[in-house]
Amino acid sequence: MSDRLSVGDAAPEFTLPDADGNEVSLTDLRGKNVIIYFYPAAMTPGCTKQACDFRDSLDSLQAAGYAVLGISPDKPEKLAKFRDRDGVTFPLLSDTEKAVLLAYGAFGEKTMYGKKVTGVIRSTFVVDADGKIAVAQYNVKATGHVAKLRRDLGL
Repeated sequence: MSDRLSVGDAAPEFTLPDADGNEVSLTDLRGKNVIIYFYPAAMTPGCTKQACDFRDSLDSLQAAGYAVLGISPDKPEKLAKFRDRDGVTFPLLSDTEKAVLLAYGAFGEKTMYGKKVTGVIRSTFVVDADGKIAVAQYNVKATGHVAKLRRDLGL
């Protein structure tokens, strides 16, 4: 388990493949506000709901100056199926090695159905234009999270 990030911390840099195998780097988005959310598994009910919520809010998030990236430990092939099945219109990135999940404190021990397990901790971060963490939210709910984030951001 890695340390959790806090507001003001430098966002850990990363380069990961998207659903088509193209590399996406956080440094390429410098100068923009970036919402990065970590989710356990593509094509599961909660993760689908969360991705569709971000998809449905994408136009207004982009109009307010935010890019969105979703990251999971799924392989690009599964992400492509997820994207195509649910019409996801923002990059879904593959972190099969869990290095970025660990760097953001989004992988470790959590409680699921009353049991302690090790896995992806559903988390959301906003990285500001200078590469600093502006929002760090751990153990977020799949349903209703995007609406709460929009309120937190004043959108």
